[in-house]
Amino acid sequence: MDYETVIGLEVHAQLLTKSKMFCTCSTDYADAAPNTHVCPVCLGMPGVLPTINRQAIEYAIMTALALNCTIAGHSRFDRKNYPYPDLMKGYQISQYDNPLSHDGWLAIETGGGERRIGITRVHQEEDVAKLWHRSDPATGETYSLVDVNRAGVPLMEIVSEPDMRSPEEARQYLVKLRSILQYLGVSTGNMEEGSFRCDANVSIRPGGSEEYLAKVEVKNMNSFKAVYRALEYEVKRQRGVLEANGKLEQETRGWVEEKGVTVSQRSKEYAHDYRYFPEPDLPPLAIREEYVEELRARLPELPDARRDRFIVQYGLSRYDASLLTDSRAQADYFENCLGLFPGDADFNRKAKTVANWLLGEYARLFNVTETDIAECRVEPQHLVELLRLIDEGTLSTSMAKAVFEEMFNSGKRAGEVVGEKGLGQVSAASELEAVIEKVLGDNAQAAADYRQGKEQALKFMVGQVMRATKGQANPQVVNDLLIKRLKEN
Repeated sequence: MDYETVIGLEVHAQLLTKSKMFCTCSTDYADAAPNTHVCPVCLGMPGVLPTINRQAIEYAIMTALALNCTIAGHSRFDRKNYPYPDLMKGYQISQYDNPLSHDGWLAIETGGGERRIGITRVHQEEDVAKLWHRSDPATGETYSLVDVNRAGVPLMEIVSEPDMRSPEEARQYLVKLRSILQYLGVSTGNMEEGSFRCDANVSIRPGGSEEYLAKVEVKNMNSFKAVYRALEYEVKRQRGVLEANGKLEQETRGWVEEKGVTVSQRSKEYAHDYRYFPEPDLPPLAIREEYVEELRARLPELPDARRDRFIVQYGLSRYDASLLTDSRAQADYFENCLGLFPGDADFNRKAKTVANWLLGEYARLFNVTETDIAECRVEPQHLVELLRLIDEGTLSTSMAKAVFEEMFNSGKRAGEVVGEKGLGQVSAASELEAVIEKVLGDNAQAAADYRQGKEQALKFMVGQVMRATKGQANPQVVNDLLIKRLKEN
C-alpha cells in the first residue's frame, strides 16, 4: 500500500531574558556551578508565589506575530501535572486552554514551490531542571543528580499542524523557524546547547486517507541532521511494521544517535493524563490590541522580506538571496561589506562577488572548522580589501583564496599576508618573458599545435607558465604575451 507521511513538530525555545519566568533568578547559568542560580520559587518550596516575566511575554507575542498568529485577548497559565524528578514542584506551569496565540503559518521552500505549514499555537511555559545520569565506577550502580539552575527559565513552545510530508520538509521548517527567532533576537536557537529543542509527532496513513494511524512522538534529537535521520528512520520503521502485518502503537520513542535508531520509551500520554487545571497563583492575562500593535511595530525585517529585498536591490538570484538571509548575522555581514562600496558604478557585480565569497570560501571554511559567521576573524572591511587587490590585478582569484584562508585562520589583513608571503601577482611583461621563452622551448609540439588552430594548446601553455611562477603570473597577461610571441614565428 502507498502510505503518506504525516509529521508535526513541537519546538521549545529558551528565551533570552535576564531572569527566569516566575522569579528573579538569573538565566545566565551556562558556566555556573550546579544549583547556584536558585531561589525558593524555582526550588518549589511551599508557600512561595510566582510572578510573571513581562519580557518573556513580549518575546512570545513578537514571535507569534512573526508567525502570522492571532494574538489572544485573554490568556492564562495552567498547571501541567506529571511526576518526574526534574519537576521541582511536581507540576510545570504552562498553558493549555487559553494560549497566548493560535492559528498561524510559516512558509517553507519545497521542490514543488513554497508551502505553508500551519502553526497551531505559540504559548509560554517554564523550563525544567536538568538531570545528570551517573554510574558508580566501583559498584556499577546508576543514579541521577539534579541541577536546578535551568528550572524556571522562560520557554516558548511552538506547535505546528501535522502539515509536513517528509523529513526534509521538517528540516526546512526548523531551519526557517530558528532563523526567525534569531532575527527577532528572542532566542539563540542553538540545538546543541539545548536552547532550541524539538519533539516530532510522526504518523503514516494510506494515500488519500484523512485518518492517521498511531501517532508516535520522537524525542532526544539535538541537531537538524539528527531530526532528519530520526524521522527518516521512524517513517521506514512504521511502514515496516505494517508490511509485516504488525500493529502500530501510540508511544514515545527516543532517538539513539550512535545506533541510528529510535527505541521505545513509554506509552504516549494523552492531554487528560496531565490533569491540567488553571494556575491559582497567577492572574489571567488581558492583552490589549494597542499593546500588540506596539510590539508589531518593533518587529525587525524578517528573513522572507529581506530575501525579497536582496533580489530586487542587489540583483541576486532567489537561491543566493535565500542562503544569505537564512542567518541574520550572515545577511548583516553581506550588507556591511556592500556598505564599503559607496556609489560604485558596478554595484550589482560587487554584490554578486561578495555573495559568492560568503557562499563559497566562507561556507567551506566554516564547515571545516565547525564555526559560523559570528566567530569569523575576517571583518567586512578586510574582505573588501582583498577584493580590491583582485580588481587591481595584485592577486589572481586562486591566490586570493590562499590569502583568504590565511586571513581566516590568523585574523590578519590581506595586505599583511601578501607582504609576508610575497604573493603579489606578476603582471610586468619584462618579468614574464623569460619564463614564456622557456615554456615555448620545452613545449615545441604544443606551440606547433596552436599554430595549426588547436586552441587547447594555448591553455596548456598558459598553465605551464602559471605552474612555473607558482600561480603568481597574471593569467590574462600570460595569455596575451604567448599569443604575441607565437605569432612572431
